[in-house]
Amino acid sequence: MLLQTDDQTIEDLRLFSRREHNGIYDIYKHTSTRGGEEVLEKMFRSPLSDLEAINKRSGIIAAFTRLQTKFPFAPSLLDSVEKYISNSGENKDGQKPALGEKEINSGVTALIELLHAMRSFVETGDILKVTGLEDACKEMISLLNDPALQPVFNEKPKAKLAYAAVTAFDVLMRVREREKVLTVLQFIYLLDVYISVAHVASQRNFVFPVAHPKGSNLLKIESVYHPELKKPVANSLTMNADKSVVFLTGANMAGKSTFLRSFSTAVYIAHMGFPVAASAMEFSVMDGIYTTINLPDNLGIGASHFYAEVLRVKKMATQLGAGKSLFVLFDELFRGTNVKDAHEGTVAITHAFAGKRNSMFIISSHIVEAGEELKQKSNIGFHYLPTRMNGTVPEYTYTLERGITDDRHGMIIIRNEGILDTLATGKKNG
Repeated sequence: MLLQTDDQTIEDLRLFSRREHNGIYDIYKHTSTRGGEEVLEKMFRSPLSDLEAINKRSGIIAAFTRLQTKFPFAPSLLDSVEKYISNSGENKDGQKPALGEKEINSGVTALIELLHAMRSFVETGDILKVTGLEDACKEMISLLNDPALQPVFNEKPKAKLAYAAVTAFDVLMRVREREKVLTVLQFIYLLDVYISVAHVASQRNFVFPVAHPKGSNLLKIESVYHPELKKPVANSLTMNADKSVVFLTGANMAGKSTFLRSFSTAVYIAHMGFPVAASAMEFSVMDGIYTTINLPDNLGIGASHFYAEVLRVKKMATQLGAGKSLFVLFDELFRGTNVKDAHEGTVAITHAFAGKRNSMFIISSHIVEAGEELKQKSNIGFHYLPTRMNGTVPEYTYTLERGITDDRHGMIIIRNEGILDTLATGKKNG
């Protein structure tokens, strides 16, 4: 089962690189093969919503982390095999793409060496110490021991082959048993992902989250931080059925968006079965994750920013109404309308979210006055990111605290920037 999410969430969390920044994917992308890179991207686009699948993948990667396993196949060897085996199909004219004699010889030799290396790894390598790959190992050993491939193992790796032998092996591996070869390659790509992510976990001291069954209503992350920051400030937050909604306040530049991305990224990555940037994490498996941090206007249907927000809330309401357990995050809910409507809408929607205790919600807002009305619901928790004034200069701790902020430093910042002086005299004083 796959976790429900969407392009808006993937964009909000900056999972993939854009011109101006790298993505979370790039942090984990240390694969040795092109095929492994493609498998990793698919995992990022298709997180899991099944406890057993999440625990299995997490356990495999954690085992390779403990073992400090190195990728057992030379990338150059795989490059040769991939180039060779990719020419097994037919072109648009129905003809097999031509490979030169030298290319065929190199491809056959490389593939023989690779199959020997694979058999050695599944029979004697670290993989035998990894819980969760037992069946895959047995299947691979069975495939490699198929009588059709026995001629491969009668040859020594890197041995010089006669022209007739090369021709016979070419027909065997590039035509008759091509599907077996592709199966081996796909398993290698999966191992590449597991081992490379294990290396990332070890190098960055990422933690493996503990997953709990759906409906257990727990989300606890200790010392979570954004993995792209060089000097991040870590924060901790616990949510459960008794605090299924968090109302977050704080001034601009206080770090709300960074915290929201850090926290929700950890929730997303945990559902992939991957290690996360935190010191500890426990979470209930959810049906879906949806964030709304940078919601664009939908000009294609003539929708304003506010209407785009309304449609976004409607989408969440539809899924919640169907009984889905979701992690939902809104940064500055209803920022696209006037303060009065935003206030009323924030209170009404947050109250309604509080009634869905099998889901988790984080709502950030500048409308601190809404907090007093929201205190009517016992399962709404209040946190803020403070601003400390050093004279007339605001300083930010980026550390989450309980309560609702009373910071009102907007005019101080405006005056510090000399905007009013510039408008009055044409130049900034000081």
